[in-house]
Amino acid sequence: MDVPRKVSCSPPGLQYLATVDQLLIHQQVELVEVLTGFETANKYAIKNTLGQPVYWAAEGSGCCARICCGSSRSFDMKLFDNFRNEILHLSRPFRCESCCFPCCLQAIEVATPQGTPIGIVEQGWSLLRSWFRIRNAAGDTVLTINAPFCKSNCFGDVKFKISSSKGFEVGAILKQWSGLVREMYTSADHYSVVFPQNVNVEVKAIILAAVFLIDYMFFEKSGGVGDVAIGCCAALENCVN
Repeated sequence: MDVPRKVSCSPPGLQYLATVDQLLIHQQVELVEVLTGFETANKYAIKNTLGQPVYWAAEGSGCCARICCGSSRSFDMKLFDNFRNEILHLSRPFRCESCCFPCCLQAIEVATPQGTPIGIVEQGWSLLRSWFRIRNAAGDTVLTINAPFCKSNCFGDVKFKISSSKGFEVGAILKQWSGLVREMYTSADHYSVVFPQNVNVEVKAIILAAVFLIDYMFFEKSGGVGDVAIGCCAALENCVN
């Protein structure tokens, strides 16, 4: 099988992103989670449009955080290439999911394995509709992501629009319908991301991180005992939308 190979340009490990305009992200089904309902650390396979694996992502979080905080938990996530080299480090701080207070907005930070900041995905404040800023390492907002009013679509995809600074749609993150059985009995979701044209690999890496934040915020089945209180405002937002 012809798999992507590393090339000798910087930043290390992210060069392959320069050659693609679309990626598929498949959360892996954990048998223990299916059989017991116990929340396990998430793992993802990141593939090109031919179905060839190009990256792997693994969540690092504590057992207590997964039990008590559910989908709201903080975590570190590492991305690896096919050579098992870590190429990206993501960090999500713990923040209560509340649409009512600007101090509780969600975020995920993106850095190199050595800790050099690449950018951040930040939730924008809104009572009616969720949206996110894509900020680069300098803190500049380069793109925005707008969530749909309805975040569930039986037998169809859910589209999060990526927009330019002028408000034009330039890309998308799609939560793909993955079949009735998978949707009902697991939290292992499928996504595809269509990158905007003429953006660098760092911005593509930040958009890729946004997929994981969206997964935890809207589509991860909540199994933590704290989610009843923590997620009530997020549930109210979904009902209003």
